[in-house]
Amino acid sequence: MVDKIAVGRRKTSVARVVIRPGNGKIVVNDVDIKKYFFTEFYVLKAMEPLKAVNALDKFDFFVNVKGGGVSGQVGAISLGIARALVLFDESYRPTLRQLGFLTRDPRMVERKKYGQPKARKRFQFSKR
Repeated sequence: MVDKIAVGRRKTSVARVVIRPGNGKIVVNDVDIKKYFFTEFYVLKAMEPLKAVNALDKFDFFVNVKGGGVSGQVGAISLGIARALVLFDESYRPTLRQLGFLTRDPRMVERKKYGQPKARKRFQFSKR
């Protein structure tokens, strides 16, 4: 069986996910997912697409993620896992689509404008 590769993105994070039949092992940057993400919340958030289609112990995932912070990386991994599941079995698509796992979150950090302290903050206006 040939490995399937999917890409997930969130904020400035990019995750490449390799899926293959297995027993539920998830490796992120050559480390077990529970060691890579120090909080159980992040681990559960990344594995949500697997729970949605009852595939927790059917596949192994090898993830390479870079860029951004922890939250962005978790979102990228979640999207990558969902896309990989659809590549592997097209019957998962309706469930994952309905729960929103196949939608890429387009929100990005707004850039800082020149002459201002932050992206939206302004210096105090003085009439006199």
